[in-house]
Amino acid sequence: MTTAREIMTGGAECIGENETLEAAARKMKELDVGSLPICGEDNRLKGMVTDRDIVVKCLAEGGDPRSVKAGELGEGKPVTIGADDSIEEAIRTMQDHQVRRLPVIDGHNLVGVLSQADIAKNYPEDRVGELVAFISY
Repeated sequence: MTTAREIMTGGAECIGENETLEAAARKMKELDVGSLPICGEDNRLKGMVTDRDIVVKCLAEGGDPRSVKAGELGEGKPVTIGADDSIEEAIRTMQDHQVRRLPVIDGHNLVGVLSQADIAKNYPEDRVGELVAFISY
């Protein structure tokens, strides 16, 4: 059984819950990513913020990304996957919550992010289309 830990992108960098969306956007650019985990002062995961969130939930609403904090967009309990959970469990979680990226947790520690692309690269070639369809609808 392949686990999330085996195929995730490790070393995920967080944006602090009290850092601005402008700082989040800059970090996304630096890292060439479209989302970042939001971590609290206690180093625990508070949510995820995407480039789309910044545009739709801040800019389009007339918000100022220099003053809106990342933590303001981290709504509710974040959807995660355990580091030792199976890829099938990750797919079910992505499908159930209609997300394409899952923070990977080991105990209370963020150890990486598992994306739809990570799974697709490690999934049987004849089932990749099925994977995309499951998560995208």
